[in-house]
Amino acid sequence: MRPVLEARDLGFAYANSPLFRGLSFALGPGEALAVLGPSGSGKTTLLHLLAGLLPLQEGEVFWEGRPIRGLGEGALARLRLGFVGFVFQHHFLFPELTALENVLAPGYLLGRVDRRWALSLLARLGLEERAHFLPQRLSGGERQRVAVARALYPRPRLLLADEPTASLDRRQAREVLGLFLGLAREVGAALLLATHDEALVEGLPALRL
Repeated sequence: MRPVLEARDLGFAYANSPLFRGLSFALGPGEALAVLGPSGSGKTTLLHLLAGLLPLQEGEVFWEGRPIRGLGEGALARLRLGFVGFVFQHHFLFPELTALENVLAPGYLLGRVDRRWALSLLARLGLEERAHFLPQRLSGGERQRVAVARALYPRPRLLLADEPTASLDRRQAREVLGLFLGLAREVGAALLLATHDEALVEGLPALRL
C-alpha cells in the first residue's frame, strides 16, 4: 500500500545552523507517529515542511506518492486544503464565528458543508452544548478542541498536530489525545503529532529531534 506521507532525507537549517538532517520515514492510513523534542529542536519546522508551508531545503516530501517540491503555490494550497488537516499550537479560530461555524469553515472552501458531521465531531470532543458559542465564551481548552474538530472535518488523509494538548491539564490532554487518535483512525488519516511531553504519547512510535 502506498504511504499517505513519505519523507526522504529531510534537512533544514536557519542561518547555517542545522536543525536536523537526513530524516526519513513513511506513514500509512491510520498510522501515528510522535515527534519528540524540547523547544527549539525543530518540531514545528518539520511539520511546516511536511505541510508544504515552508519550502524544502534538503530532501523530498511525498503525499500519496506525489512529490510536493515544484508545485506552484496555488496548486499546493488547493491540494493541501483537502489533503492536510493541521492543528496549530495556537488555535487560530475565527473570533466572529461560532464553534460550529469554525469547524465548518474548511467545508465552505471545499464546497462540502455537512453540519451533521461537524456536530458529531464537536459532540465526540465534549462540545455539543458549546456549538453555538463564539470563541471568547470558550475556555482555552475548549478552543483547542474546536481546532481539533476543524482539522478533522474535511476527513483529511494527513493530520499534523503541533502540541495540540498544550493548553489542557493532564486528564483533559489524555482524553483529547485518545479521541484524536481514534478519530484519525476512523477517517483513515495518517497522524504526525509533535510534543515535548513524552509521557503523554507513551506507546506511540516516536521520532526524536
